[in-house]
Amino acid sequence: MKKGRNRDTFQFEEEDRGELVPDLEFNEAHLKSIFRNCSDVVFRRIRVGGNVQWIVVYISSLVDKKMLDEHVLNPMIAHRSAKDASLSGGIEALDDLLISIGEISLVGRISELVRYVLNGNAVILAAGERRAMAVSVSGKAQRSLEEPSSEPVIRGPRDGFIENNSTNIGLIRSRLKTSRLKIETFTVGDLTQTEVALTYIDGVADASVVEEVRRRIRKIRIDGILDSNNIEEFIEDDAYSPFPQIQSTERPDVIAAGLLGGNVALLVDSTPFVLLLPMTFWAGLQASEDYNVRWPIATFVRWIRLIFLIIAIFAPPLYVAITTYHQEMIPTSLLLSIAGSREPVPFPALIEALLMEIIFEALREAGIRLPKQIGQAISIVGALVIGQAAVQAGIISAPVVIIVSITGIASFTIPRYSFANGVRLLRFPILFLAGTLGLYGIALGFLGILLHVCSLRSFGVPYFAPAAPISVRNLKDILVRVPVWNKSRRPPSAESGGQGAK
Repeated sequence: MKKGRNRDTFQFEEEDRGELVPDLEFNEAHLKSIFRNCSDVVFRRIRVGGNVQWIVVYISSLVDKKMLDEHVLNPMIAHRSAKDASLSGGIEALDDLLISIGEISLVGRISELVRYVLNGNAVILAAGERRAMAVSVSGKAQRSLEEPSSEPVIRGPRDGFIENNSTNIGLIRSRLKTSRLKIETFTVGDLTQTEVALTYIDGVADASVVEEVRRRIRKIRIDGILDSNNIEEFIEDDAYSPFPQIQSTERPDVIAAGLLGGNVALLVDSTPFVLLLPMTFWAGLQASEDYNVRWPIATFVRWIRLIFLIIAIFAPPLYVAITTYHQEMIPTSLLLSIAGSREPVPFPALIEALLMEIIFEALREAGIRLPKQIGQAISIVGALVIGQAAVQAGIISAPVVIIVSITGIASFTIPRYSFANGVRLLRFPILFLAGTLGLYGIALGFLGILLHVCSLRSFGVPYFAPAAPISVRNLKDILVRVPVWNKSRRPPSAESGGQGAK
């Protein structure tokens, strides 16, 4: 900190925050230097007996102005000429007699004071005091609670997370009314100062997993965190895997169920997507609605998802491999039908399948990016028009259009969006293997996927558990959704966590 020749002008280094001093004007000048060229930062002076006794510092765009006026400024202004001498006592007088807000904090360091101001608090500086009072009057704009569009359900809770950590924590606490629900807060991002809340149930979550999550969060060094995906990429085990090792969700009931099962949740301020970890392969195929419908129906739907997962990865490669290298496997009548449809097509089956897959992915992306009113119409009409025109022009054969369409429908049955993205990505290397090596290439691709999934871990938990390593007693809630009254053990992701996170 550097002081100029005149007492009216001060120069401060940005990195040198230091501590508050009893000189109120000095503290004000220090803060004005830090917040220079910030027109929305307000310094409200309040005089008592002709002298400046208090200075209230806040950012006008982050505070609730009505709360600030009613509970902070108005009481201070109304009593600035009071006869009670204790009002000139500084911070203690404010706390005891004037400020009627429950959440306050006393800070002594300039860096802490700046952080409180940037988080939407009003900070009160008092003459002759080495401490300031931070009053919680945050009024950041937020949207109302509504059903998440990315995870719709027919039967289940309709509320979803929003972009405010306090509200999101309240949604979890309203479901888990226990003092064992622990919430630890971290600040990540040198410039964004994003709040990350580590949430778990003490005695249920594995202590080694919780400690490993803490360690990985503390190691993050970055200027800004704008979404929970930024945190996910820093703390996941294998950044090069197409499979997500951390589950993200907008549904509070999913997080509550995960915490009860021994998982750990990470809430990131300014995003509605909450991270749940550890994650297994089977969690990517399960939806929150599975536990809100009768167990035979949920079991049937789980098997449907598993079958269509296989179709989503291997249907186009199988068609390419069989029609290119293994025609003897096709019944004669079907072979003649396929040969007749492919006769005018100038491309091999591999190029056909690649063209249709790329066009389908482009239509899907266009449908997502366009406005909702026209996005669905464009994707449906585009697929029909392009597919029909390509078949009539002899560029693409009709069987390829059918196979790619079935594959697209199969990928939509996967409930977890990030998991479905990994499946979509895997289809292309398997397709190339099928086009070059036939069924041997598909077998090699399947073996590679299986080895990768079995070797993958999520915070020490085997990704393919309980299938590998095999645990028969835990398989009953993977392939079969057992009745709730028959569930006496936690999921494998919680039980395996004791092996330690690596």
